[in-house]
This record gives sequence, structure tokens and C-alpha cells, in this order.
Amino acid sequence: MLSIREKVAYGLGDTASNIVFQTVMLFLTFFYTDIFGISAAFVGTMFLAVRIMDAVTDPLMGYLADRTHTRWGRYRPYLLWCALPFAAISVLAFTTPDFNESGKEIYALVTYALLMLAYTAINIPYCALGAALTTNPAERVSVQSYRFVFAMLGGLMVSSLTLPLVDFFGNGDKAKGYQLTILAMSILGTIMFLLCFAGTKERDFSKDEGSDNMKAAAKALWANDQWRVLSLAAIFLLTGLVLKSTLAIYYVKYFLGREDMISLFVTSGVIGNIVGVALAKKLADKICKVKAYIGLQLIAAVLCLLAWFVPGEQYLLALVLYIAWNFTINMGTPLLWAKMADTVDYGQFKTGVRTTGLVYSSVIFFIKLGLAIGGALAGWLLAAYGYEADTVQSQKTLDGILLCFTLYPALASIAVAFVMRRYTLDTQMVTQINTALKQKHSGT
Repeated sequence: MLSIREKVAYGLGDTASNIVFQTVMLFLTFFYTDIFGISAAFVGTMFLAVRIMDAVTDPLMGYLADRTHTRWGRYRPYLLWCALPFAAISVLAFTTPDFNESGKEIYALVTYALLMLAYTAINIPYCALGAALTTNPAERVSVQSYRFVFAMLGGLMVSSLTLPLVDFFGNGDKAKGYQLTILAMSILGTIMFLLCFAGTKERDFSKDEGSDNMKAAAKALWANDQWRVLSLAAIFLLTGLVLKSTLAIYYVKYFLGREDMISLFVTSGVIGNIVGVALAKKLADKICKVKAYIGLQLIAAVLCLLAWFVPGEQYLLALVLYIAWNFTINMGTPLLWAKMADTVDYGQFKTGVRTTGLVYSSVIFFIKLGLAIGGALAGWLLAAYGYEADTVQSQKTLDGILLCFTLYPALASIAVAFVMRRYTLDTQMVTQINTALKQKHSGT
């Protein structure tokens, strides 16, 4: 059993990560279009283009982490090495130099690409660290529940403090306000990464199994059919989640006509997230986490569809449905990440090769691909529906914002539920696999 102290320390790492992750989801598109002055179409294309880079960097980072050997372990050192560069690049991404239109686009592309590269370097080892803490299936759900409660606390900080801090630091200059706000949050994030490093301990469950050959490791990964299921589900999940989260600001400002309530709206959603992930362990204790995850996705789809019928003047009803959607979709998050650790064990059981970092890095690549597709679709769809920054929108644009916020994310959740029907690692099978691996390691 892991101590609460170690679970909390691990969770702080995702508080730090979510300072950037949630900022990208909630504010970066709006920052680029309404503050920096870049077209929505370019932003959408840029988000997707940078993800091409991840197809190379993510698996390489996972492979590198698996083969890192230090006195601190394989994965923990990257929290120490990368925390400060990650913070510095975050600030650069929210800096607005006085360039012409093409100069702004180049600057945004370069700094966003560097930000995602830095995120890869620190987040993939951090995620893989979760599988190196324990092999107990119940403890894995518990670890991930702690992690995502603290992750959502980071999201709560971003959603509730960003706009007030922008006003405070900027004093009328929103560009300066965003820069100084991210600077303050990045300093806090660096401290949290260091606390995560100091408060966790790696346990080596791989023994002598593994491959020092990238081709052999990739072959073992591809043989892991349950990894393929999770990867496909991750694309659909993040596409819908990011599309809805990105459009939340536009939905409140333009469709509901309540710009003054944006912070309350997104903050309330994050509170729903926190309650959802906090209750995930209790749900997993009572229901098979595979069936529970599928059910949560279908409920999330229904909540999205219900929001489609809410008229623009019904702010309170829209808020309730948004909180309920966040509660439901994020109750499944710890279950998903616990499944990744189970998939690592399954791959070792099936192929004899343990590819912890490679499994996590590749699934994270597909998560970030979904993040990019969702962000790209947000930009492209806003452009297609005739969106113009900070002005009265046409009825076509308002209808488009509503579709992007409700119907399209619902379809994504339905797709996730359909894909996860092929995931077979239920609690009984995971327990059998862990028993077999322990017996093999002990020589019995």
C-alpha cells in the first residue's frame, strides 16, 4: 500500500502539468484570436501541424525514459531536469511581440511547438512513473484518483484565477496580463514538479525483461492489442473534450451573451471535474472499471445532447449541464489511466517485453493528437461558421458555436464507448496477469 503522502506528492506533478494543459484547452485559442490577433483558421492548422512532430518525439521520449538509469530511477529525474525549461517556454508562448501578421504566425508556431516539446519531455516520464509506483490494480485506481484530483485543482486555479489575474497584472493591457499571469503560474508549477520528484519513489517491476532495440520494442508494442484499443479511444475522447472545452468561452460570451460569467462558468466546470475524479475510486470498487467507463461516456453524450436544446437566455440550465458533463467525463479519467498501467502488464505477459515508457508515450501521443484535432476543429469550424473576433456574431455563427459545443462532442463520446467495447482487461483478468508475472519473477 502506498502512503497518502506519496500519492499526494505524485498528484502535485499533474497540478503543475495542468497549469499548462488546462490553459491550452481553455484559453490558448482565445488568446491567439482575440489577444494576439491571429486568424482562427491559422490557429487550427497550427495545432494540428505541431502534432506531426509528436509522432516522432513522443515514442522517442518513452523509449529514452525506459532506458534511463540514474540513482533516482528512470522517470523521476525528468521532473528535476525539465521543470525550469518547461516554465520558461510556457511564458514565451504567452508573450506577444509586436510583429506583423506573418511574424506573429511564425512566432506562435515556434513557441507552441517548443511548448509541446517541453511538455513531452516532462509529462511522458511523469505519467510512466505512475506505473512504477505499484502493481496493485486497486491502488492504481487510487493513485490515479489522487493524481487527477490534484490535476483538476490545477485546472481550477487556471479557470478561476486566469482572467482576474490578467486584469490585475495587465491593468488594461491584456497581452501583458496574460504574460505575467503565466509567469506566476509557471513558477508555482516548477515548485510542484520538484515536490513530486522529492516525494515519490520508483519500484522496478521490470526485472530483466525489456529490449534495448527500438525495433523490437515497437514490435512488442504493436502486438499489444489492448494498447491499440486505448490509443484509438484516446483520440476520440480528447477530440470531443477539447472541442467542447475550447468552445466554452465562445459559447458563454456569444451564444449565452454573458461575457461577465465566463470565469464562473469554466470554474464551475472544473469543480465538477474534481468531484468526478474524486469519486472514481468508489465507482471502480463497485462496478467493473471497463463497464463503468463505457457507461460514463454514454451519459456524457446524453448531457451534451440535452445542452443542444437549451435556449440562449437559460444561463443557469446551461451551467448545470456543463457541470454535470464535466463531472461525468472526468470520473472516467482515473479509470482510463489505470487501464494504461494494466496494459503495460498485459504487454509484458503477452510478449515478455515490458515497455512502460513506450506504452505511455504512445498513448499520450494519441491523447495529444486528439488535443490537436479538437483544437484544430475548433479553429476551422469557427472560421467556417463566419466567426469574427470580439464583435456581434451572425445567427449562422451562433448556431455553429452551439453545434460545436453540444452535438459534435456527443458524437465523440459515443465513438469512445463503441471502441472500448473491445477492451478486455477487466479486474479478474488483470489480477490473473499480475499473479502470473509475480510467479515468473519469483521463479515459482
